[in-house]
Amino acid sequence: MAWEVLRAVDERGAYANLLLPSMLAGSGLSARDRGFVTELAYGALRAQGTLDGMLDTATSRPVAGIDPPLRDALRLGAYQLLRTRVPARAAVATTVDLVRATSGERPVRFANAVLRRVAARVSETGGDLAQLLDAPPFATDPIGHLTAVCTHPRWIVEAVAEALDGDLDETRAALVANDIRPSTHLVARPGRITRDDLLAECVEAGLDAHPGPWSPYAVRLDGGDPGRLPSVASGAAAVQDEGSQLVALALAATPTVGPDRGLTVDLCAGPGGKAALLAGLLAGGPDGAGLLALEPRMTRAALVARSLEGMAGAWVARADGRAAPLAPASVDRVLVDVPCTGLGALRRRPEARWRRTPEDVAALVPLQRALLVAAADLVRPGGVVAYATCSPHPAETSEVVRQVAGQRPELSLLDATRVLTDVSGGDVSGGDAPGSGVTGADNGTDAETGADAETGAGLGLGDGPFGQLWPHRHGTDAMFVALLRVGPR
Repeated sequence: MAWEVLRAVDERGAYANLLLPSMLAGSGLSARDRGFVTELAYGALRAQGTLDGMLDTATSRPVAGIDPPLRDALRLGAYQLLRTRVPARAAVATTVDLVRATSGERPVRFANAVLRRVAARVSETGGDLAQLLDAPPFATDPIGHLTAVCTHPRWIVEAVAEALDGDLDETRAALVANDIRPSTHLVARPGRITRDDLLAECVEAGLDAHPGPWSPYAVRLDGGDPGRLPSVASGAAAVQDEGSQLVALALAATPTVGPDRGLTVDLCAGPGGKAALLAGLLAGGPDGAGLLALEPRMTRAALVARSLEGMAGAWVARADGRAAPLAPASVDRVLVDVPCTGLGALRRRPEARWRRTPEDVAALVPLQRALLVAAADLVRPGGVVAYATCSPHPAETSEVVRQVAGQRPELSLLDATRVLTDVSGGDVSGGDAPGSGVTGADNGTDAETGADAETGAGLGLGDGPFGQLWPHRHGTDAMFVALLRVGPR
């Protein structure tokens, strides 16, 4: 089954995190075996570059030239030898059986010889990747060393190091965190279920759950299937990363200046998680403001509509955010969660680190800038734009914001770190929006949300103005958020 996942990713660009759960659901495997399949498939995909490097040392034939079905089987064998407690004899024997079943008898001897050499090298080196891959010393080439031992392409290591201001210890920690299986985060949608009730529902279902440390609507699961929960089935709760929740909370809690017009727009709403949370937060405010969610693709627009089903004052329209069907300067707030490389969610998308390239970043940046410009055009003077993306890459985050803000004198940066700290400190599990400025205007003081900043100080976001979350610091995806005020044009 793990081999079938690897083949689907390679042959048709499947997403392992979508494919594997559906395969396991109908497999009839025990919980222990389902866990092993998950470890093999996700682990081999995450470590693909390292596994290929190991295999290259054990065969005179370049790994890139090996028949793909055979190559995927060898990767699974090498992964067991390197990262699991499966005895070497069993790892080699079962992989040889897999090769025989999927590629025939001809490559069996080759596979057996290669894996025996890999097993010998792992035994000789104690599994030390620096020795196995002949990695450069950290002292002379730290990026090259981390590339090898942390199983990431070099360009991603460089981007993470840049985002962390060159702190190589932090860089290593961030890369290591991408290989740790994440817990499942749930959101208790305001007005539909409280966090306390969601926690009680988890306990009743036998799920090991605890409150999220940052979002007052978050519940974290240490295992189990959240689909068993009635609130998830009904849409009152949903699976949503806690970092994603904080983005919506930050926009909702940032006060506007001047009279509101009663409308917030989610410019790139699919698949709908942030839109649903925003709609609940806005509905809980004093003015009952509405939300318009825009999504150009039909299938994703349908997902957004499902997330917003039954929520008063929330609508979905199929439209490109760069050409929104709204008048300029007519909206109070805009969330622009731009399409990105997804480097902030590598824990959840094991194949993405090898699928993405630097060229993807270059192709996405013009779209990201255009969407931020469109968002700024929609917002009235005194309104707020939240620019968000699930990536730590500076080219997709701070550089986009600084470039657009530098060309638009009416845009001023707010301190997103302060707002995120504030919203992470309040306890509003009963369903009220955090702070006092969810939909109304204030006297112009930026980032006054009314929440207790001290209790959220553990976020450790630095001096701002941008908010960057990290898996190794916060246990969330590496979400980025910038908040901008629109002034007189």
